[in-house]
Amino acid sequence: MKLQLSKNKHCQTLAETKVGQKAKVVRLNVEGLARHRLLDLGLLPATEVKAIMRGPLGDPTAYDIRGSILALRSEDASKILVKTFSSDSNEGES
Repeated sequence: MKLQLSKNKHCQTLAETKVGQKAKVVRLNVEGLARHRLLDLGLLPATEVKAIMRGPLGDPTAYDIRGSILALRSEDASKILVKTFSSDSNEGES
């Protein structure tokens, strides 16, 4: 199920982020232990994330999060709303 906000040209799910693209976390749409796990791994609102590479079959995807590499399945990444921006921007805007 897609979020209504993902229709904005700058907001999408982390799973929709292309390899090499940077984004900032806007919101986690997950609750309970899964939410705590993602927060503990550094996926906090306003955190910069960069998609680095996809697995051989397209899943999982490796992300650079606060200097660490984290692999997330598409199922988990689709619950994270992000705002994308160009890699040459420091402000988080295109």
